[in-house]
Amino acid sequence: MPLTDDESLDELLEADTIAVVGCSTTSGKAAHDVPAYLQRHGYRVIPVNPFADEVLGEPAYDELAAVEADVDIVNVFRPSEEVPEILDAVRERHAERGDAGAAWLQLGISHDEAAAAAEADGIDVVQDRCMKVEHGRLRG
Repeated sequence: MPLTDDESLDELLEADTIAVVGCSTTSGKAAHDVPAYLQRHGYRVIPVNPFADEVLGEPAYDELAAVEADVDIVNVFRPSEEVPEILDAVRERHAERGDAGAAWLQLGISHDEAAAAAEADGIDVVQDRCMKVEHGRLRG
């Protein structure tokens, strides 16, 4: 079951490094403003966007597998129909490297089957919640 209780969400917010799949270069879009907020609150944000060289002053990666640094959370700003492929990449990374132990699907994004498969592989999953909103509510 995806995480929904405050204690579990707050534990995830202990993370240091967040890879943001779908991180946008466009100010005013949630996929830009939420990662910018997280960065301002001390998280290392690693953008994953094959169409950008840099986002928020950080080099952007074409895919999650290319990210060299250890990743605590994979934050997803892509449509729900892309979630199975993204969570497969999270599962592969988690199995190979032991990091990426959580996936956070932003507000309006969910996929129950893909989330269940990720959870079966030991990955915590949050669906249909804004990381900025939850951070502000729990840690504001």
